[in-house]
Amino acid sequence: MLTGLSIRNVVLIEALDLSFGRGLGVLTGETGAGKSILLDSLGLVLGDRADAGLIRAGTDEASVTATFEFARLPDALAAALAEAELAVEVGEPLIIRRRLRAEGGSAVGSRAFVNDQPVSVALLRELARSLVELHGQHDDRGLVNARGHRALLDRYARAEVGDVAAAWEKWRAAESALAGAKARLAAASAEQDLLVAHLAELALLAPEVGEEAELAEQRAAMQKGERLSGDLAELQHLWSGSDSALASLRSASRRLDRIAHEHPLLTEAMEALDRAVIEASEAEDKLEKAAEALSHDPLLLDRLETRLFDLRAAGRKHGCTVDELPARMAEMRAALDQIEGGEASIAGLARAAHDAGLDYRAKAESLSVARAEAARRLDAAVAAELAPLKLDAARFRTAVVRLPEDRWGPQGVDAAEFLISTNPGADFAPLAKIASGGELSRFILALKVALAEEGGAATVIFDEIDRGVGGAVASAIGERLARLASAGQLLAVTHSPQVAARGTAHYLIAKSSEGTVTRTSVVQLDAAGRQEEIARMLSGAEITPEARAQAERLLEQA
Repeated sequence: MLTGLSIRNVVLIEALDLSFGRGLGVLTGETGAGKSILLDSLGLVLGDRADAGLIRAGTDEASVTATFEFARLPDALAAALAEAELAVEVGEPLIIRRRLRAEGGSAVGSRAFVNDQPVSVALLRELARSLVELHGQHDDRGLVNARGHRALLDRYARAEVGDVAAAWEKWRAAESALAGAKARLAAASAEQDLLVAHLAELALLAPEVGEEAELAEQRAAMQKGERLSGDLAELQHLWSGSDSALASLRSASRRLDRIAHEHPLLTEAMEALDRAVIEASEAEDKLEKAAEALSHDPLLLDRLETRLFDLRAAGRKHGCTVDELPARMAEMRAALDQIEGGEASIAGLARAAHDAGLDYRAKAESLSVARAEAARRLDAAVAAELAPLKLDAARFRTAVVRLPEDRWGPQGVDAAEFLISTNPGADFAPLAKIASGGELSRFILALKVALAEEGGAATVIFDEIDRGVGGAVASAIGERLARLASAGQLLAVTHSPQVAARGTAHYLIAKSSEGTVTRTSVVQLDAAGRQEEIARMLSGAEITPEARAQAERLLEQA
């Protein structure tokens, strides 16, 4: 609920700090005292349009701060705060501040804050839906807005809308799966011949993972052998011929072996020569192996290059690497399998979508029946409230209308709107079409009483709901306002002493002048002050003893 309102330099208000509590708070005062300024100030923190005319003359800045406290945050309010990444802990107040600054002429700058965090004015309007319902001359929130009527009717009906929403989501998912399968099947079928041809071509090629690298390595080795073949042949001839260095070494070794024992130096020479023969033999062996490794077959090289070219061409054709070709073949086989088994799969998905649709329709139809029955009960409950509120000729109707299928959704297949007719024979029309603000406020009151605990904002404000009525009607209005306020917080700007007497808290709005300076002030009245103010409301400028006695009786009756 709204627990505090601080206003600085707004029109005639220089500085004002108000505290509010539960129950019915009434605000009274003479005409022109500034009751509208309070509502305009509150409107600023609820996201209303900023106007330079709201800034008090002689100052260049105005501000309004509203404090709201909750035992538990309403779900819609918590969701809006979470989306804006604003955290409000349990038991922590929600403080909304709006600052206006004059920028010359009619221009005005505006800044908004929630718990000292800068926010957009659009967010204030979003939060306002859960914070305050304002009913009066410029009523554009709460029950007047048809967008919320269906949800109110559902809460009144105690309807299980969640079951319908779950069935809707299941149906949508099943329809989406069916549409996706059909699209994939259509696309695959259109390419079936091409898929068969491509798969046959790749199957004939039979690519393997890692084959490209292996072929490239073999080709590189054979190309190197081709380049070195002349040198290797010449080396082998030089090394292994009858007049080669190795043959000479071996011949010298044999001759030296016969005379080596004749002298120690010959023995050493023999040993050195043996080592040379061994090293030369190893070199010969390495040359033979190298020649073997680098040997190339022109026909084999040609086949390798052809294979490598074919593999790479296939990769380019199918937009993948050579190593990815086997996976691409698997995809093609799967696509062809899907085409072959697609009709059976689609038949299963179609059955699932059909069944989900039937389930949704059944739940939505059940919800429609509940709405229709609740609408009849609500119409009767509102009708019972109209006569005491001097709306005898008026009629109320909850219109539950079947929507076309393309507008069905998680809330079912119906739209709901509260309609009224103020005169006999007149057509029913939306609440907002009523010309009289007083009539509209009384209709809203009748509807609020009928709906009782079925939802709404944390704080409800009625602005001059008693306009143009008095006596028993005003008393009926006061009794209903008090009844509604017993479960929460309701503020009423009133000119009726019968309504004022019902308040649990009474605020007097007064205007005073000092020289050329005019100020509006607000004070919370004590018991004696309340009796005096209600007596003034009964008798006018001159308060008579009879008026004071009547005020006392009204307070006692309340």
